[in-house]
Amino acid sequence: MNTADIHGSDRQAHEGPGEDAFREAVTVEDGDRADHAFHEAPGADGDRREHPESAPDRGEMELAERHALRRVQGLSTELTDVTEVENRSLRLERVVLIGVWTRGTQADADNSLTELAALAETAGALVLEGLTQRRSKPDPATYIGKGKAAELRDAVAATGADTVICDGELTPGQLIQLEDVVKVKVIDRTALILDIFAQHARSSEGKAQVELAQLSYLLPRLRGWGHTLSRQAGGAGGGGNGGVGLRGPGETKIETDRRRINDKIAKLRRQLSHMRTARDVKRDVRRTRQVPSVALAGYTNAGKSSLLNRLTGAGVLVENALFATLDPTVRQARTPDGRGFTLSDTVGFVRHLPHQLVEAFRSTLEEVSDADLILHVVDGSHPDPEQQLSAVREVFADIDAGDVRELIVVNKVDAADPDTLKTLRTHHPDLVEVSARTGEGIPELVTALAEALPEIAQEVRALVPYSRGDLIARAHEEGRIIGEEHTGEGTELHAFVPAPLAARLEEYALTRV
Repeated sequence: MNTADIHGSDRQAHEGPGEDAFREAVTVEDGDRADHAFHEAPGADGDRREHPESAPDRGEMELAERHALRRVQGLSTELTDVTEVENRSLRLERVVLIGVWTRGTQADADNSLTELAALAETAGALVLEGLTQRRSKPDPATYIGKGKAAELRDAVAATGADTVICDGELTPGQLIQLEDVVKVKVIDRTALILDIFAQHARSSEGKAQVELAQLSYLLPRLRGWGHTLSRQAGGAGGGGNGGVGLRGPGETKIETDRRRINDKIAKLRRQLSHMRTARDVKRDVRRTRQVPSVALAGYTNAGKSSLLNRLTGAGVLVENALFATLDPTVRQARTPDGRGFTLSDTVGFVRHLPHQLVEAFRSTLEEVSDADLILHVVDGSHPDPEQQLSAVREVFADIDAGDVRELIVVNKVDAADPDTLKTLRTHHPDLVEVSARTGEGIPELVTALAEALPEIAQEVRALVPYSRGDLIARAHEEGRIIGEEHTGEGTELHAFVPAPLAARLEEYALTRV
């Protein structure tokens, strides 16, 4: 076991009482090959051991870069004098939230608006006011009705807000009519989530997925001057003399925009198709080697990345914000009995996750649907964790992951309400309670994970000649060694190995198991 591999989580969390036992239980390897990251730059690793506080890991550097682009609260863009144009500063958008409460209790409506406020703050906005309305269904014209729209207009004027965010997806007509009443920019929940994704996307695949989702959302919501910008066909003299088939009112500006967006969507889908092929090849390699896969999935900001860092020392970005992680991270690990598996961190889910995102991120979400085991991470400190469980399982059903075995992991138990935990234990007796920050419950999680992980290897007993040391090396790398003894004829091996390797060892088998 290489205990030096487990060190990345110290900068995000304090050592817990069960940490030493966990370090003896799990061996972690980075990337697609064992110890790749640590053998790649030994000099840098040595410097980091000597001065750990002076060498931030990848996640810390990404977090610093992200915060460096934050807008500063309190600085204004309004100009009192045109000569100040070169000295103006960017400020936070000032927003008012509005939600329609159609079912559930008042507490459910408050929780929903609180989540919308967290989304707005993650996007870089300053929340000034929040309003809710009880209706049987949203108003088809303005979403909140004529009277509430007037009240919202007064709240916007009183607070000096420049944006209204609705806790729901608005139709194009509702968007336009509500803007006509409140006289400021109006966006809906879907546009807000897409904006957060656009800010946090880093990889080429993530950026392409976000752009595809944004264009799919924008396409039916295009607006402009319409027919007043129609283009006459070109030709001799113009004025409709463009030739046979080219006379008429021409193509409007909005039609041109739609055509260009459709072309861009088609191009992005082709690019993502090529990227999906590369991802599928990596999955096929893991399937061929029969490596079980475990996916960390759950509600956004439930602590999945913190848990990955605690389990593997991956050093991925951790931030107390919604949708901090977009790109999946895969790490190799071993159970206490030596079985290898992969652990994947995935994008978080949220209530009413926009369907454009589910479609655009489908290739990424297949990490969950193709997994052998899902660690369903739940935020134990949330006021309503059961609602989080339901929202995530709805997404599981959308991506055909409803039949994958699930192990519920309640994170942040150090900050959770005891009554909430008691209710969760009653409804889900097999859950595991952990704290990625303190390390509490991590050994129990490792044990539960090992018990839930499927055994897909085959048991072999073979006497392998010394000339076939490559088979012994593969057994150590890909399988789980039960016993090994060096004799005069060769190496007597007892192990659980993948089926392809078991077939290669068949000719040296001592007994058939």
